[in-house]
Amino acid sequence: MSGTKRIIAALLVLIMGSVAGCGASSAESSVDIAELTGAYQTEGQSVSKVDYVAPVQLPNILVDQTGFEQESEKVAIFRGKDLPRTFQIRNLETGEVAFIGDVVKAVLDKESGKYYGIGRFNSFKEPGTYVIYAEHLGESFSFSIGEDIYKDVLDRACQKYYTNRCGIAISQIVSGDNGHSACHTTKARLQDNTDTLIDVTGGWHMDEHADRDALIGSKVVEELLLAYEMNPEAFSDEAGIPESGNKIPDIIDEIRYEVDWLLKMQDAKTGGVYGAAITKSQGNGDIFAAPVEVTSVSMDATIRFAATMARFSFIYQQYDQDYATIALRAADRAYESFLINQTVADNTAAFNAAAQLYRATGSDKYRQALDSFFAREGFLEEFDTDENVFVGAVTYLSTNQEVDKEQCNKLIKALMKKSERIAASATESRFLVADETENGNFDRLLEDIKCLSITNHIIHNHEYTTIIENHVHYLMGMNPWCINLLTDETERTFKDSTDFGGIMNDPHSDALVVFMLSALEG
Repeated sequence: MSGTKRIIAALLVLIMGSVAGCGASSAESSVDIAELTGAYQTEGQSVSKVDYVAPVQLPNILVDQTGFEQESEKVAIFRGKDLPRTFQIRNLETGEVAFIGDVVKAVLDKESGKYYGIGRFNSFKEPGTYVIYAEHLGESFSFSIGEDIYKDVLDRACQKYYTNRCGIAISQIVSGDNGHSACHTTKARLQDNTDTLIDVTGGWHMDEHADRDALIGSKVVEELLLAYEMNPEAFSDEAGIPESGNKIPDIIDEIRYEVDWLLKMQDAKTGGVYGAAITKSQGNGDIFAAPVEVTSVSMDATIRFAATMARFSFIYQQYDQDYATIALRAADRAYESFLINQTVADNTAAFNAAAQLYRATGSDKYRQALDSFFAREGFLEEFDTDENVFVGAVTYLSTNQEVDKEQCNKLIKALMKKSERIAASATESRFLVADETENGNFDRLLEDIKCLSITNHIIHNHEYTTIIENHVHYLMGMNPWCINLLTDETERTFKDSTDFGGIMNDPHSDALVVFMLSALEG
């Protein structure tokens, strides 16, 4: 359909009184879709030329603006005061009707007075670019059907870390306007002793201030390592970064770049880990040329570093055993440094670190730390609510070291219970997701999908795969705001809104996106 026709269609929808609803509500009741179908009446309204700019009118047919894999489950969400029985898929270029489907499962949101329905088109697999049309509702944004729809988005999510590299020149070929010359290449001052200079070049910038954070960096590395461990075949050696073609997956090369920096952040004397490398920019000065200060040793960063380095060592030994050994020794030193200052029970991150180090070494001291957590009251509740305990427990389930089989059975049951609850919540949602986010923080939703992806890796379930896909669809446009929250090249993206930033622009959230997409590509 031409741009002029799409504008006219949008004005018609506006004049006919269609209003986009948003916001989650638990006050919902199901009705038969046939009860909602009827003639749509307008009273004396007509299309006329206007001289003002109409407000943004969002479609009431919600789709993944990036698109759908040919062989995958395909779904759209319909909302309105009056829902049609059927919908059409129309070729964007020709306007021809390529598919007709049914709108089903109408649900009333009592707060907005709108109905929400679902349209599935799994059997439609013809590659191309399309829109969905339905009476009363008008058109959706455009979307594609094809192969490897998710792979391009996964590659972009991974390339974000290359773009955020500190200490080297970033290619504009890969990173576009975000390319820049080498930055922060000189030594940094310690805040605790300003006469001391240390080399903390490298790593990833974590925010718009070009700061680098050891705690966040360790968390991001661990998320990426777990994603790779679950689905190694999803990652290639040809993403276009400097290390591409070296016969090591590019995501592992990227992780190695951050690990190099994290090792520099470990205090050589104590084994503790400095909290962050802060860019001290002055007003409107160039942040890439600003001096850097290193904050004090942080026990939170230290114990998280221990867990991350142990996991990295376990995975990286297949590529470079000597470097993997360096990382493992650094992990052990950090763990011991933590114990000098705190006890294992003080921080659940110590459970995760002990699990990673036990898998890597088989040492009794780490097993004893794990047993102390298993024995404490409420441990399974912590598994359900605490990310450190959850990740550590998943690692314990995957180790080749000697384990407590009874404890493993309890953890498997807890994992299945948590995943079933996530699946049930997604099934009941108007948008087919476990967490209908209102505040712009999507980490809980992404953490839920990480859990489901891990369970699906252990015990493959087609239903879980579909739920994971639906969360991708939600983030790429099938949400109340009709916003693609991941990429910026579709009809309506986070760049068109002042309320949302791109999820990939946050390093930790981006790592969870990588996890989610790799589960579908693997």
